[in-house]
Amino acid sequence: MSVNNIDQLLGELKSAAALASGKQPQATQQTPQVDFSDVLKSTIEQVNSAQQTSEEMQKQFQLGDNKEVNLQDVMVSLQKASLSFQTMVQARNKLVSAYQEIMNTQV
Repeated sequence: MSVNNIDQLLGELKSAAALASGKQPQATQQTPQVDFSDVLKSTIEQVNSAQQTSEEMQKQFQLGDNKEVNLQDVMVSLQKASLSFQTMVQARNKLVSAYQEIMNTQV
């Protein structure tokens, strides 16, 4: 999931909150419709794939398959998996925050 997709979704949520409160939403660029469930599913699959790749590389290294995998590759894959998971958690936190803001809006 790219940062632009997250920003776009947050912008749409803020526009919906502004409309619900009777305010005029800020002008946004006309963008194609994005299905939230598809974006969420693909993002989770990417994070899962990075974690599985990292685990497989760890196992290969632990079993002594040094010809196929070296320590540097294992460490890089671990960091990629960690960063992708942290990014997903932060995106989730922002979405939950936006949802709570919308739900607390008085009609």
